[in-house]
Amino acid sequence: MPESRPVYLDYNATAPIRPEAEAAVLRALKTGGNPSSVHAAGRAARAGIEQARAEVGALVGMPAGSVVFMSGAAEANALAIKSAIVHGTNRLIVSAIEHETVLETAKASGAEVEYMPVDGRGVADLNWLKDRLARWDPEDGPPFVALMLANNETGVIQPVAEAGALVREAGGWMHVDAVQAAGKIAIDHKALNADTLSLSAHKLGGPAGVGALVFGNRARLARQLHGGGQERSVRAGTENVGGIAGFGAAAVASKGLIDQSAWRDSSAERLVRDAGVTIIGEGAPRLSQTLCFAAPGFASDLQVMQMDLAGLMVSAGSACSSGKVKASKAVSAMGREDLAPYVLRVSSGWASTQADWQVFTDAWLKACAQHRLRHAAQPAA
Repeated sequence: MPESRPVYLDYNATAPIRPEAEAAVLRALKTGGNPSSVHAAGRAARAGIEQARAEVGALVGMPAGSVVFMSGAAEANALAIKSAIVHGTNRLIVSAIEHETVLETAKASGAEVEYMPVDGRGVADLNWLKDRLARWDPEDGPPFVALMLANNETGVIQPVAEAGALVREAGGWMHVDAVQAAGKIAIDHKALNADTLSLSAHKLGGPAGVGALVFGNRARLARQLHGGGQERSVRAGTENVGGIAGFGAAAVASKGLIDQSAWRDSSAERLVRDAGVTIIGEGAPRLSQTLCFAAPGFASDLQVMQMDLAGLMVSAGSACSSGKVKASKAVSAMGREDLAPYVLRVSSGWASTQADWQVFTDAWLKACAQHRLRHAAQPAA
């Protein structure tokens, strides 16, 4: 292997912490103080939180007062869904490619759940949504629709603004999981026609364990954690001051978007040419730093293990399965169950280099050739 250092290409699972975020966390921890206290240390902690609130809001084009800090995007997604139900919704529409924190919360909510399909590229079917909203039964309450901005497995960017316009016309609630998109593409909460939008710090190069729900004027949030008046009385509990400070710093640093599509596409060309892989989401708009492909006959778990042995960290898809490698949910939703067990996801980020992608491509092609040679040498059953 040309380089001895490990190569990390699993940014869609979590990004290495940015130096700016690390420094902000340390400063906040050294400051000390409970942000609800009125003395000097408490006021300093509060000031740090409010600075971060403005920084996170600015990342998605919203004022500081629209940001509620959470333990992560899982809690933010749950708050949006549960708030819609509290305020009268009893039927949810979620896209078939949503993150598990949306899908599982919807299923556990007690409301009826319908799944918006996607096409063969992994793009949400807006014709289906338009037709379904036209047939909406008022007895089901206001429509609630959840559509992620960019898929965590494939990187495919979804037509959220168009979907949001349909939902608004129907008098519904549009929720956007923007976790994978933030820091990778420009986001304008209002232009997306979003009512609520979830974010996670660790996908941006901030610390894990902190996220946010950003809400617009039409959203009515119903608190789930009761007690004190923290976070504008939406979420009780002493704030994670250090994590929030790091989140804000990461939000500022990530606004300098870097287009890595040339590196991704060069790798994809070699993989197709030399190994005949199928590029997932090809032809659809995708995040510039995400490559998802399938190599039939070369199981996802074997690919991940072979890359790990070669000093490369990649993923088989979503990282939220307790360390288990499962067939790709997003690829299955695209109607390609035949490819789902053979998918690999490569995702770069703020500290990645072109050499990282070249090292990965060389190592993967070598591993694939060895796998196929071993398979060809096995006697027929």
